[in-house]
Amino acid sequence: MKTMAKEVAATLPAAVPWLALLLRGITDYARGYAQWTLITSPPTLSGAEEVALSVATLRGWPGDGVITQITTKTEARIASELGIPVVNISSVLREVGVPSVVPDQVAIGRMAAEHLLGRGLRRLAFYGFKNVWYSHQRYRGFAECIEQTGGECSLYEQPTPTTAPRSWQERTAGLEQWIETLKTPVGIMAVQDYRACAVIDACNKLRLRVPDDVALIGVDNDETLCEFCRPTLSSISRGGYKIGYEAAALLDRLMAGEPPPEEDVLMTPEGIVDRQSTDVVAVDDAHVAAAARYVREHVDKPFGVNELLHQVSISRRQFENLFQRYLRCTPHEYICRARVDRAKQLLAAPNRMQIKAIAAACGFPNTRRFRLVFMRLTGRTPTDYRRLYQNQSSS
Repeated sequence: MKTMAKEVAATLPAAVPWLALLLRGITDYARGYAQWTLITSPPTLSGAEEVALSVATLRGWPGDGVITQITTKTEARIASELGIPVVNISSVLREVGVPSVVPDQVAIGRMAAEHLLGRGLRRLAFYGFKNVWYSHQRYRGFAECIEQTGGECSLYEQPTPTTAPRSWQERTAGLEQWIETLKTPVGIMAVQDYRACAVIDACNKLRLRVPDDVALIGVDNDETLCEFCRPTLSSISRGGYKIGYEAAALLDRLMAGEPPPEEDVLMTPEGIVDRQSTDVVAVDDAHVAAAARYVREHVDKPFGVNELLHQVSISRRQFENLFQRYLRCTPHEYICRARVDRAKQLLAAPNRMQIKAIAAACGFPNTRRFRLVFMRLTGRTPTDYRRLYQNQSSS
C-alpha cells in the first residue's frame, strides 16, 4: 500500500544565502528518506501580493510539520499552539518552547577568537546586537577564549532597531565612535557578514587599514558580500546545509511519534573561509613576524622549520618559545595550518583541481602527507571537504 506523502512547510526566505543552503539540506533529506510535499515562502517582489510564509500564517493549516525561524515571543507562542510538530532553526530567542536545531553559537565565537589570536593579535573586539541571544552566545565564546589567553576584549552592541526609520549615517555613528576608541592593531569579530561590511566602511572613513590596523572576521560566509568587500572578508561558515538536513531528520522523527530532545540540537560550525581581511600577522617580535611572512609568501613551496631558522638569527629553542608566546603554536604547526588554509581555498574553487595538484600547490611532498595533515586539522579528508563545500554552494 502506497504511503501518503506528508505535507511540510518550511517558512524560510530562500533569498538569504545561508537559508538557501538550509533549504537544500531539507530537500535532500526529504528526497532520500521521506515522502514530503514541501511548501515554502514565495520570493518578495515589489508590488507583489504574495504573503511571506510564517508560523502566524499557518494557523489552521492541515499540514503535518513545520521547519521555521522563531524570532519573537508571539511566534514562539503560535508555534506551540499549532498542534503539529515544529522544528525551529533560529537562535534569536533563548527559549522558544519547541525543538531547535541551531548552530553552536559559543563555538562560532571561540572559532573567530582563535583565528584572530592565531594572527598574533592580543587586542580583540566584538561587534554584536543588544537583546539577541545568538549575538550574546557568540560574544560569550569569543570573550572566554580571549580571557584564557590573557588578551584584551572590547564590546560594542548595536541598539535594537526601533520602528522609526533612521538614516544609514545615524545607524552607524555609534560604530564609528567605538572603533575610534580601539587601539590598533586590533582584531574585530562582527556578528554577521553584513555588519562586518559596515566595519570596513567605518574603517575607510576613519582612514584605518584593513587588515593592517583592523583585522576583521564575519559570520555566515555570504559569498556575495564577502567577495564584494574590499578587502575581501574572512568569514565563518555556520554549515547551513547540515543544519537543514538535521532539522528535517528531527522533524521526520517527531512526525513519526518520537519524543522531542530535551536540549537544543547544536551543530558544529563548518569552519573559517580565510580571505584578505585577516591576512595579517600582528606580532611585536621581528623574528616571528619574519618567519610568518616567509610561510605565507612561500606556502606553495616545500620547506620546513629549518628554512624558517635561516630567516632569523636565534636558536631553535628560542624560536619555538617565541612562536608559542605570540602565535600559540609551534613553527611546524603554523606551517601546516597555512598549507591547509590554502588547500581549503583550492578545494572550494570551481575549477576542481586534482587532489595531487592541490597537494603540490600547497607545498606538501605527496598526497598521502596532504591527506594526513588535512584530516588532522579539519577532521575531514580533502575529498570530503570538497564534496561538502560544493553541496552547499550548488543550491
